[in-house]
Amino acid sequence: MLRITDARTGEPTDATPARRGLTRVEAHVPRPDTTGLRVLLVADVLVRALEISGTPVWTVLTGTEGRAELRARAAALGIRPFEDERDSGSGLGEAQVLRVRATETGTADGATGNDEAGLDMAVNDVAGNDEAASGLQVEVAPADAESGVADDDERASALRLALLACPRREPLRLDEAALADAEDTLRRWRGAVATWATRPSGPIPDPVRQQLRAAWEDDLDVPAVLAVLRKVETSGTVPDGARFETYAYADRLLGLELTRDIGRETPS
Repeated sequence: MLRITDARTGEPTDATPARRGLTRVEAHVPRPDTTGLRVLLVADVLVRALEISGTPVWTVLTGTEGRAELRARAAALGIRPFEDERDSGSGLGEAQVLRVRATETGTADGATGNDEAGLDMAVNDVAGNDEAASGLQVEVAPADAESGVADDDERASALRLALLACPRREPLRLDEAALADAEDTLRRWRGAVATWATRPSGPIPDPVRQQLRAAWEDDLDVPAVLAVLRKVETSGTVPDGARFETYAYADRLLGLELTRDIGRETPS
C-alpha cells in the first residue's frame, strides 16, 4: 500500500484509503519553470505508482501561467497530459484527492526556510478552503537549473532522471555535470537492457521485487528505486534475463524508456 506524507501534518497516510477507489491527483503549477516541471513530474510518477497498484486515477492541472509552454516541456519529459482544471467539472465522486505542489520555504539555491515554517505555510495556504482540506498535500521542494541545462529537448530523458534522482523534499540545483551524469547512466542502462533482452528470460527475484515496491510505496522514494537498480546492475547473482525484467518493471514507474534500444544497432 502506497503511503504518502501529508505536508500539512507531517504524518504518513495511505494514499488510497478506499481500495481501487477513484483518486484525483491534482498538480498545482504556478509557472512553467524548473520547479513547475519538478512538481508535474512528481505528480506523474505518483499517478504511475497508483496505476501499478490497480487504482483508477483522474489527473488535473491547476494554477498555471504559460500553460502551453508547460505542456510542451512536460511532453518532452514523457509526462502524460493532465486535464485542465476548467475542463474537469466539479468532481467524479473520488475517494481521495492528492494535491502536489511546491513548498514555499525558499529557493533551490540557498533555501533558508525550515520544515516547521514550511508546514505552517502549507496549513495557511489551505485554511478556509474546505475542498483543499479534504485531501492530502504532497510537497515538492524548489528546483533551479543553470542557464540552458533544462532547455534542450534532446536531453529530456536525462533531465527527467536528474530530477528524479534527488529526494523530492530536498531543494535541487541542476548543473551541466548532473545532467551529463544522468546521460551517462541512461546510456549505460539502455545499452545493458538491450543486451539483457537477448538472454533467456527469467522472473524478477522476489527480494528485488519487494525492495522496489517497498521503496516507492514508502512516500514515493524514487531515489531508493534507482539504488535498487544500481545494485541489480552489478549483482553477481541476478541472471541477465531477470535483470531485464527488473528494469522493465521499474520503468513502469520511472518512465525513462529503458527498453528503447532493444533491437537497435546503435544504442542511444
